[in-house]
Amino acid sequence: MAIGRTDYEERKEEKIDYFNGQAEKATIEANAQHKKAKDISDVIPLGQPILVGHHSEGRHRADIKRIDTATRKSVEALDKAEYYSHRADTLENNRAISGDDPEAVNRYKTKLAELEKAQEQMKKINAYWRKHKTFKGCPGLLDEKAAELDEQMKTAYSWIQRTGPFDLKSNNAEIHRIKEKLETLSTLDGMTAETITFNGGELFINVDINRVQFLFLSKPSEEVRSLLKSNGFRWAPSESAWQRQRTQIAIRTAKDLIPQLEAM
Repeated sequence: MAIGRTDYEERKEEKIDYFNGQAEKATIEANAQHKKAKDISDVIPLGQPILVGHHSEGRHRADIKRIDTATRKSVEALDKAEYYSHRADTLENNRAISGDDPEAVNRYKTKLAELEKAQEQMKKINAYWRKHKTFKGCPGLLDEKAAELDEQMKTAYSWIQRTGPFDLKSNNAEIHRIKEKLETLSTLDGMTAETITFNGGELFINVDINRVQFLFLSKPSEEVRSLLKSNGFRWAPSESAWQRQRTQIAIRTAKDLIPQLEAM
């Protein structure tokens, strides 16, 4: 299928490894700066004030400055380590479906089936409540869960007590969103690579790596670069192109930009 990119998982793992590597480097730097500050402070007797006018005054003041600098660098490195560690964890545990994932269609279909199943179950539970005003004996609900819902309904808003505990609108909206996403991916799947040449470069709909790319004959002006950035395109050194993920909106936006780029 012409959806996503075949190196999706590999690129994801490379990013996770990079973030973890940066976190490790920053942690090592933080520890080194902390040790540096400690080694300097250990030389100064505990509670020793600066002896103004003494031959040690200059060295003492310089040591205090070095301790402050090392401590600040240690804290900054720890913050950096935490930042990259968080980036790695977020990427590794992210369950959002990416447009670069070749399995995006299958994942959306699975999610859609789960949402539709949940929708039917919530409808039945709401209907059971409206009829019986209790969840006890409701098919598909354990006694413990039924008792928990009964307790919650005692303090629920009046409109919830009339309709039932589950909001079907938000779940139904998500079902429609997933269906629209599948239709969009189906359209992208039917597309082939396309190249449009214009004065100064070309627009390339790159199916292989799932990107919409602008390739220029020479470095574009600052005005052109600002226009591309404002429309979601970013410079990719590995591709020598200004690009964004391939979507119908991205393709339409790129084609609409061509007259402006030529005018510049």
